[in-house]
Amino acid sequence: MKVTNRAPYAADPANSRGREFDQDRGGARGPRSEFQRDRDRIIHSMSFRRLRSKTQVFIAPDGDHYRTRLTHSLEVAQIGRVIARALGLDEDLTEALCLSHDLGHPPFGHAGESALCEAMQRHGGFDHNAQTLRTVMRLESPYPKHDGLNLSWDLLEGIAKHNGPIAAPNWAMAELDEAYALDLYQWPSLEAQVAAVADDIAYDNHDIDDGLRAGFLDLEDLLTFDFLADQWRAVEKRFPNVPRDRQLRELVRDQIGLMVNDVIEHTKVQVDGIGSVAEVRDAGRQLGGFSPALAVQERGLKKFMYEKLYYHPEQVGTAERARDVVARLFAAYSQDATLLPQEWQDRLPEHDPARSRIIADFIAGMSDRFAMDSCAVIYGEYPKGLTNV
Repeated sequence: MKVTNRAPYAADPANSRGREFDQDRGGARGPRSEFQRDRDRIIHSMSFRRLRSKTQVFIAPDGDHYRTRLTHSLEVAQIGRVIARALGLDEDLTEALCLSHDLGHPPFGHAGESALCEAMQRHGGFDHNAQTLRTVMRLESPYPKHDGLNLSWDLLEGIAKHNGPIAAPNWAMAELDEAYALDLYQWPSLEAQVAAVADDIAYDNHDIDDGLRAGFLDLEDLLTFDFLADQWRAVEKRFPNVPRDRQLRELVRDQIGLMVNDVIEHTKVQVDGIGSVAEVRDAGRQLGGFSPALAVQERGLKKFMYEKLYYHPEQVGTAERARDVVARLFAAYSQDATLLPQEWQDRLPEHDPARSRIIADFIAGMSDRFAMDSCAVIYGEYPKGLTNV
């Protein structure tokens, strides 16, 4: 498939570095590029479907309108594609990276990750980004001839290091890199860099939307940020007589637009003179992202969001109860492996650290709901207090 507006620094599926396992091209399923195949394999995976019941910000919300990992990933993909199109990048690789970036998150978001980190402290630790790579390369295995989804090298390297080069990979990342080298010391493709900043844009703004709806954030506090205050005054001027909730949603849309346009314009300057994807990887610095001025403002907004939303007293209390669920599950499976499904028992090694790592794999794949149901079956009581909105 020839793309006429592809930039010279864009990843090209025709020049992909291939896949870990050779593929039989007989009976190809439709006229798709290598990166389109990657995207489709992600979308059709069970790990992707489970994101619909995994925490984004609020744990097990009662309301239907709060975001989950699935809706967040779709929103990231939408933003990523817009930026990729404007920069002449490969939209399919960008979309695949955006859709797959959270597949390794355990139940209950960062609370669940914290509990697994603690449980796995003596066994090499736990990291959701490395777990994403482990999920797509080893755990999610629908094909008869190999483990994993057998994604392209280009997608795997982007998942591994979309936030930049990795100097000290943890055990999971190191094992996978040894099996299929991902050049962890280099910067990734521009598509991966765009996916990372699209993630920032999505959760900065959509978490504001959810936080305001839940009553955990106050508009007046948000307006202490000049760039948000400027957007809000413009919204009020354009739509002075519409309901406040519509004004707030317009604010979020305008803010996303401001950030997207900033990334596009700044990145265009950064890639001037870059003639290939190899030069992107060899640049030794981030090329795709916010301008320095907006980066400072965005970091300030993140700090505010941690103080006011992510570490809100109600959120902290709920997160502690969620951590307890994950910790109790890990303890139960470690003490009595017969509590695991038979197919997981069959693959369980006898000794640590491998044994505990498989148990962590099982728990990390759980949805919030399945984790709570499993805890109730094991301990005879359904976990309480795991929603606050």
